[in-house]
Amino acid sequence: MTGEESSRRPRKIVHVDMDAFYASVEQRDNPELRGVPVAVGSPAARGVVAAASYEARTFGVHSAMPSVTAQRKCPELIFVKPRFDVYKAVSLQIRTIFAEYTPMIEPLSLDEAYLDVTENLKGMEIATEIAAEIRARIKSTTGLTASAGISYNKFLAKMASDQNKPDGQFVITPKNGPAFVERLPVKKFHGVGPATAEKMHRLGIDTGADLKEKTLDFLVEHFGKSGPYFYGIARGIDNRLVKPDRVRKSVGAEDTFSQDIHSFEPAREGLQPLIEKVWGYCEANEIAAKTVTLKVKYADFSQITRSKTALAPLPAITDLDEVVDLLLAPLFPPRKGIRLLGVTLSSLEKRRASRTAPQLRLAL
Repeated sequence: MTGEESSRRPRKIVHVDMDAFYASVEQRDNPELRGVPVAVGSPAARGVVAAASYEARTFGVHSAMPSVTAQRKCPELIFVKPRFDVYKAVSLQIRTIFAEYTPMIEPLSLDEAYLDVTENLKGMEIATEIAAEIRARIKSTTGLTASAGISYNKFLAKMASDQNKPDGQFVITPKNGPAFVERLPVKKFHGVGPATAEKMHRLGIDTGADLKEKTLDFLVEHFGKSGPYFYGIARGIDNRLVKPDRVRKSVGAEDTFSQDIHSFEPAREGLQPLIEKVWGYCEANEIAAKTVTLKVKYADFSQITRSKTALAPLPAITDLDEVVDLLLAPLFPPRKGIRLLGVTLSSLEKRRASRTAPQLRLAL
């Protein structure tokens, strides 16, 4: 096959996503938690649900939900303290399985990753068979279930992995990709958060078909640098490559709130899912961070940042929690309502092997 022919050949991308990962690990390790609604997180007033078991999800409990809301929806909900060292050890087991099939692995967090299996170490031609085999290996090795999406680009593979959860997989082919996107509500698009979905709704964009009708200029005007991305995915196009071991200068997450925030407690609740997201990315990629930056955007769109740099990389998520508290508390009471909060980690470096070796011993 020539280089030109290879470049035209559709890629084979698999997105593997563990099912209710943190909660499933807790249910696996504690038989008393099996079959009952479980939330990983703190039940405290400022607590946030990090993960919810499928039993809890039937009551409407989900990750990033304030714990008080979760308890109101499900009075029988059992809260379990997170054990990130154990989740990390299981994640490393799963990563080892991935590596038997391809070196092209891009972790998104401890519980999900993209795999490019176009050229794979097993010489397998059919990506759906690779995904099924990987899921079976994960189940036999860890006792946990995973779902997978298979497609010709990262966006569609990510969308596909949600279709048959839990413990299932779904394929989106080049032939049916554009039609799949047209039917999909934009609020379910990866990369479209609640605030962006609401903005799209106000602009008359409710589905992929609506998004496809908008010109590139229109999308850039209203969504800035995200405009070209939205223009492409509305047509089933996503040329982003799977990037193994990508080196980043920083990793961040932010969220725009549906209502402006005026007090500390709801602000801290809103930050907790962002903290867990950036920490999970660093853990999955063996990265440590020294600098924490808090971003605050006010109702008038003015914004400030506050940063703190530690002498040594932060060893645990509890340390990150403390730094965020130190940065956030002096900002209250705010001069005006807060519409957006973000957390960014920088001064990144690879964790030394000696720091992760003890966690490996926690594996089954």
